[in-house]
Amino acid sequence: MVELLFKRLVIIGIGHIGASIARTLQTVPGTVETLVIADTSPAHLARAKELGLGTEYFADPSGAVKGADGVILCTPVGSFATIAEAIAPHLMKGCILSDVGSTKQSVWRDVSPFVPEGVQFVPAHPLAGTEFSGPDAGLPDLFKGRWCLLTPAENADAAAVQKIEALWAALGARTAKMTTAHHDRVVAIVSHLPHLIAFTICGTADDLADEMREEVLQFAASGFRDFTRIAASDPVMWRDTFLNNKDALLEMFSRFSEDAQAMARAVRWGDTGYIEDKINRSRKIRKSLIDIKQA
Repeated sequence: MVELLFKRLVIIGIGHIGASIARTLQTVPGTVETLVIADTSPAHLARAKELGLGTEYFADPSGAVKGADGVILCTPVGSFATIAEAIAPHLMKGCILSDVGSTKQSVWRDVSPFVPEGVQFVPAHPLAGTEFSGPDAGLPDLFKGRWCLLTPAENADAAAVQKIEALWAALGARTAKMTTAHHDRVVAIVSHLPHLIAFTICGTADDLADEMREEVLQFAASGFRDFTRIAASDPVMWRDTFLNNKDALLEMFSRFSEDAQAMARAVRWGDTGYIEDKINRSRKIRKSLIDIKQA
């Protein structure tokens, strides 16, 4: 029997992740009694209604959260402070506030000052997603077998944390807990740096002379195509992500730059041992990802 986790759950922001949560909840009926969709974009809200993603629909998040026992922020992290301030007076005691933002120190900084007494804040970050955006990008199996990282405060209410863990388990994800600082350093290398590199490589290709750029696009190999897939991601979301995790991102970028220079020197001087070692270590990482079903 499916456990009822929330009587009234509100998703604020019906983009790729928000829509995927809504779609997945449709596959586990009984987990949420009333699913409320809130989005300030009239087009997104109308499309969400056409797709039947929720039970109720609101353009104003403040109205949507009234009487809710669960609220999930699914907008770009740069908007969290404004939204948190707006909805705070309307959150009832006992409500659990969470999010899906990919930076956590900034989320805690921006949201926690507005969390009312009696409301529990349990930040979360599902490590899943595609380059697509909007309500139509919702996928019912996006979180299956993926990790969702929770970064609750040390003194967080245990029951609230367990409920958010149970929600993500119902969505098919595995959960782990860590501090906000550790989270931001981990995702800087596994997510944020790869996106920064992808955007940069595609920008470099676009800056080439017209004739060369056309050939780059016409004869693109799989490696470059993979970068273009990543680089097709939502610009506002990734702008906010980079700026709100800049310390960890710049630290990882500095390490990457040193390693890239070392590889360039090895290529310049024909250091085959160094080159083969780097390639073999990379192959081991890929095999490890496949083995643990995270590829």
